[in-house]
Amino acid sequence: MPGGAADRRRAAHAQAYPRRPLAALRRGLARSAARPRAHPVAYALVLALAAGLLTLVGPGTATADAVSVCHGRPARTVSFATGELRLYRTRHYACALVLAKRPGAPRPMKVTLQPRGGRAAVVAGRWGRQAGPVTVHALNRCVRASATVSGRSTATGWILC
Repeated sequence: MPGGAADRRRAAHAQAYPRRPLAALRRGLARSAARPRAHPVAYALVLALAAGLLTLVGPGTATADAVSVCHGRPARTVSFATGELRLYRTRHYACALVLAKRPGAPRPMKVTLQPRGGRAAVVAGRWGRQAGPVTVHALNRCVRASATVSGRSTATGWILC
């Protein structure tokens, strides 16, 4: 049936949204491609200005301490000849890691953390900077930790009770 509702909708749509011929689309693309570009000297000037501002501002106010990979608050730090054992504590968990005093070539490192009445968690291998983190569930429990760097070691008794 000619003149139906579908034909009237198509006609209204075609009137509201006329089709552009392909040639007109190509002309539009050609115009956008032929726009004048900014001068390369302007780019160089902006780059030099940004570099100068960064030089004046500086690197920021970062501290020398690295951000810890353990969650919680620092609970204990035990230094020994070749490294440092760091213990962190949240309400439910305890976390430990060992840092070498002189980062460099990979060397044998090991960190152990054991909750009272539980099995010890151990990370051992060859690293240049740190071993760990090791995390154990320690809600209302004491923990003990030990660390080794290049054959030198330290250990704690039952702590963080």
